[in-house]
Amino acid sequence: MTEYQHITGTETVIRDGTIKLHGPDGFEGMRKAGQLAARILDELATFIAPGVTTGQIDDLVRQMTLDGGAVPATMGYRGYAHSCCTSINHVVCHGIPGDKALKDGDIVNVDVTPLLDGWHGDTSRMYLVGDVPLKARRLVDVTYECLMIGIEQAKPGARLGDIGAAIQAHAEKQRYGVVREFCGHGLGRLFHDAPEVVHAATAGTGPELKPGMFMTIEPMINLGKPWVKLLSDGWTAVTRDKSLSAQFEHSIGITETGNEIFTKSPKGLDKPPYG
Repeated sequence: MTEYQHITGTETVIRDGTIKLHGPDGFEGMRKAGQLAARILDELATFIAPGVTTGQIDDLVRQMTLDGGAVPATMGYRGYAHSCCTSINHVVCHGIPGDKALKDGDIVNVDVTPLLDGWHGDTSRMYLVGDVPLKARRLVDVTYECLMIGIEQAKPGARLGDIGAAIQAHAEKQRYGVVREFCGHGLGRLFHDAPEVVHAATAGTGPELKPGMFMTIEPMINLGKPWVKLLSDGWTAVTRDKSLSAQFEHSIGITETGNEIFTKSPKGLDKPPYG
């Protein structure tokens, strides 16, 4: 049986399996953290280009996070040493920034989570590097559609499985694979919390969505089969068949009438092309 916990203020919260229900203070905290995250990704829209390294992206994310009065939640998280994740082409998620330079035709996901005043603003976007082939651009477009279709299902009285069912149906209609090994999650004062938000599911199953729930929806969609493998660095996940993969992520809160997207771009740059 699903347990819910009402969070009323700044009390200490722990990951104990309960689904947290937040009040107005939580919504305000998540708005601020989410908007900082969105502004960082907006800035990357004009920065990402052929020749730019993933390490340079990480440096800019770190500087903007600190300038915004926050810290990167990923730095030091389970030993991770960077301010964002940069996942190129067949990398599904958790790509590690470094000396690798982006090439014309690449697609890259950048995932950021500033921790601002105790709240986590978790979001990611895809970026097109130079002249990107049509099949890659189509994958990116459909992945964004999957995100928004999933978000449409996130409303009071719905079930968590409704989100994954809608995403899976849309992706598989295009004959794309939906990654199962990674999922969205509850968040707020904690980086990762209950519930797990799977992106391939059965409608009408799972916990009931209630006002005050915070979560990420972050479908990872593969051009080929859904299967992934983890590289020896312990972080980088890639497609087993080396097909392209794309991902978008928003942090949302369930409201009395639907949901609020905390990480929406203030410049309207939620999906490429950004020019």
